[in-house]
Amino acid sequence: MGRKLFDMIVLLAAAGIMPSQSLGDAAPSVLRIHLPREVTVQGSLLTLGQISVIRGEPATAAVASRIGMGQLSMPGQRAVLDRPTILSRLASNGITAQNVRLTGAEAVAVRRFSTVIGAEEFIEAGQAFLQKHPPAPMICEVIPTVRPKDLVLPSNAADLQVTPKFVRSGARGHVAIQIVVTADGKEVGAREITFRLKYRCHRVVTTEKIAEGAVLTAENIRLETVSSDQPEPIGWRPPYGLVAVRELGEGLEIRPDMVNAAQSPVLVRRNETVLIHLEMPGLTVTAMGVALQEGRTGDCVKVRNADSSRVIVCKVNADGSVEPML
Repeated sequence: MGRKLFDMIVLLAAAGIMPSQSLGDAAPSVLRIHLPREVTVQGSLLTLGQISVIRGEPATAAVASRIGMGQLSMPGQRAVLDRPTILSRLASNGITAQNVRLTGAEAVAVRRFSTVIGAEEFIEAGQAFLQKHPPAPMICEVIPTVRPKDLVLPSNAADLQVTPKFVRSGARGHVAIQIVVTADGKEVGAREITFRLKYRCHRVVTTEKIAEGAVLTAENIRLETVSSDQPEPIGWRPPYGLVAVRELGEGLEIRPDMVNAAQSPVLVRRNETVLIHLEMPGLTVTAMGVALQEGRTGDCVKVRNADSSRVIVCKVNADGSVEPML
């Protein structure tokens, strides 16, 4: 037997093939570990088996897979484990670097699995609530003034409910909404969002040049619907029938100070003779008088009675007569 072994070694040497170790030693097992760029895990305690793919001798691979890699205490928390850190943990558990082959990423980003309610979801919930329960009429848009933070919940959170409610009015043209999140009937978080309100309003624009004193009509102005930071005045009406107090150019937005109510014509002039007319149930009295002031329909003017020379205050009627104010 010794002679045969010697002859075999001689033949291998002649062929240029020599064993790297003595034939009595077993070759060490190589542990191959593949690292992904990013992984999401359940639970808070991290192990090498959770964050990588391990191949090798079963017993060694089983030991390696149980090696702790730290802890993620909060849902949504993120940790980065690089190759030196992983090799150090392996070495502290008796697996040396020369027996490990790492492939894949240079570092693994590890995140704990969780349920996240993002900023956009909170904003959409607040906007839907305001659309259903508008705090003022003619609101056309609600704009968040700040983005709320995401709400990170444990992965086992169940029966999630999002409930918006008014909390305060805030500054003029703003409203604040609180959005409460419950899981299994218990409050697990809340976000408060302030929205800026935009109102649907009308704008009046000239369609042609309007002379001073001209009346506004559907032919020389148009109404446009616009968005405004301020609500439209209560009882707003189109300015048809109002008179321009100065010349207005074409395409000009009309402001309240540019127009005025049209005045009725003067019916009673000073020192002119007027008919004094008084009508009561079963009695009608007429007399002549002299107006001491000019007046339009509805104005109160002083009138001297032609028969008694008594000065009385009368209201001007639409037909030009005057009626004593009793």
